[in-house]
Amino acid sequence: MRQVVMHAPGDVRVEDREDPTIIEPTDAIIRLSATCICGSDLWPYRGAEPVEHQVMGHEYVGVVEEVGDEVRTVKVGDFVVGSFWASDNTCEICRAGYQAYCVHRVPMGAIGTQSELARIPLADGTLVATPGMPDPDLIPSLMAASDVLGTGWFAAVAAEAGPGKTVAVVGDGAVGLLGVLAAKQLGAERILAISRHADRQALAREFGATHIVEERGEDGVAKVKELTNGLGAHPVIEAVGTQEAMMQAIHSTRPGGHVGFVGVSHDVAIPGDELFMAGVHIHGGPAPVRQYLPELIQLVWDRKIDPGKVFDLTLPLDKAAEGYQAMDQRTATKVLLLP
Repeated sequence: MRQVVMHAPGDVRVEDREDPTIIEPTDAIIRLSATCICGSDLWPYRGAEPVEHQVMGHEYVGVVEEVGDEVRTVKVGDFVVGSFWASDNTCEICRAGYQAYCVHRVPMGAIGTQSELARIPLADGTLVATPGMPDPDLIPSLMAASDVLGTGWFAAVAAEAGPGKTVAVVGDGAVGLLGVLAAKQLGAERILAISRHADRQALAREFGATHIVEERGEDGVAKVKELTNGLGAHPVIEAVGTQEAMMQAIHSTRPGGHVGFVGVSHDVAIPGDELFMAGVHIHGGPAPVRQYLPELIQLVWDRKIDPGKVFDLTLPLDKAAEGYQAMDQRTATKVLLLP
């Protein structure tokens, strides 16, 4: 099969690799219908994380080609969506809704799903079958459910977005934009999207943003407070992972409010005195996407949401290097790859 491998920062290649096989009786093999490049893939691409001959990708949808002897909930021929963490969905942590911390979890990024085929461990707990074979135009939105939609949804839930609340969203990448969509679906009254990019601002408004804040840092905090009678937003979503973004999120939150953070943190350190005096709740981390997949798949299937609009560039798998370059240079928000 063909698979994306990052040899070093900035060095992405598509190579011939051995087809995956069933290793454990709980495995499934799927043929990818689509995969994509994640914003988190840019950290090693830019040299912010070590990388050497690493298979890439952790987002995936496709058709089941083979299952292990113990797989019961999906079968050959099913179209499935999975999370970027494989999980058994039965352990005590999973049953509490935190499948990203499953005691038997497997990171899909270590297996790599920017490929033609993929082995999915713990298939019964990880994969969710769609009601049927989807129309081709639904595939990008189902693809989004595998990570960025589920992550944005978790951020909105962690921040306790809901009716009557004003939500601020720090970050206008795919996760931030889908955090806007999630906040809208959860009933938020006003949504402040923090963005300096006209195309992303337009999509944020389409997803439900009522206000655009172009300022960043303390200027952004001041603008959010100006729009909230000096109090700050009730829920704030942090979808970047930098020090500036985290502090902007915390400072933009009113006392008693909630910060939902899902940006992969890099060199983020919260001063204890500022946190102590902020009086806010902070919850986040890797999203338990599996918890939300059934609901999100149904919303997409019923065409009530269209999260696939975050994909503004589609390329064949063999041109993955061009996709990485486009996202690195911000000429694309998120790249869909078709094997």
